Amino acid sequence: QVQLVESGGGLVQAGGSLRLSCAASGNIVSRSIFRDNDVAWYRRAPGKERELVATISRGGSTNYADSVKGRFTISRDNAKNTVYLQMNSLKPEDTAVYYCNVMNSWGKGTLVTVSS
Repeated sequence: QVQLVESGGGLVQAGGSLRLSCAASGNIVSRSIFRDNDVAWYRRAPGKERELVATISRGGSTNYADSVKGRFTISRDNAKNTVYLQMNSLKPEDTAVYYCNVMNSWGKGTLVTVSS
């Protein structure tokens, strides 16, 4: 089990930017699992199913949902046991709770609200 803590959410106007962080905490095993596995960002908008937003592999390869390609960038800093999601050109439809995932572990999420 990996302990994950998301942060960086908030209220922003359409067209604005936010950077989310997902930090792995806990013991050395937990942090090793985080560094050695793919990390994903998901989101759940009100009344909608959970959606995969972006993934980053151990080696840094990335994939994005079509809805965020060209606007969001996922990156990782293994020295800090942290994965980031840079979100630019935000739209109201990006409003959701954003969650970090590694293997079967989830954080509690961080709320992003984009006003029109």
